[in-house]
Amino acid sequence: MHGLAKLCIKRPVFATMLILALVVSGIFSYFSLGVDRMPKIDAPMVTVTVIDPGASPEEVETEITKRIEDTVNSISGLNEISSTSSEGMARIRIEFDLSKDGNVAVQEVQNKINQIVNELPSGAEVPVISKMDPDASSVLQIAISAPRSTRDVTMIADKMIKQKLEN
Repeated sequence: MHGLAKLCIKRPVFATMLILALVVSGIFSYFSLGVDRMPKIDAPMVTVTVIDPGASPEEVETEITKRIEDTVNSISGLNEISSTSSEGMARIRIEFDLSKDGNVAVQEVQNKINQIVNELPSGAEVPVISKMDPDASSVLQIAISAPRSTRDVTMIADKMIKQKLEN
């Protein structure tokens, strides 16, 4: 270490060029560094959607949502289950630990749902099981209202607000 210090004192131009080379390579590396603001994360999330036309939210909750939640609750690596029961539709979102493979999670959920599909109400459609893709979901949702006609509000939203947000 003392040798480098002696060399830098005897040859200040060499020391300056050495520091300059490190700074230039650091700046070049910084700008060529591949950093993504929204990195691709393959979070293992599965959505189960069941449609039962004409069923009340209470019926959907007790006859569909509760049964599916109880069935998939025994899958290993489960992190969180959340559901929404509305008129004629049940949507269950199942989130797994990050260590779990998303395709395996979908297959396990499919197997569990197949076990109880005959216990669901006769008017209910076949459950739709899908792997949730975070990149496919919207980043921003805006609701616009004004004391104008629907046509005027739509024009303002499309021509002014949407274009500015897209830019």
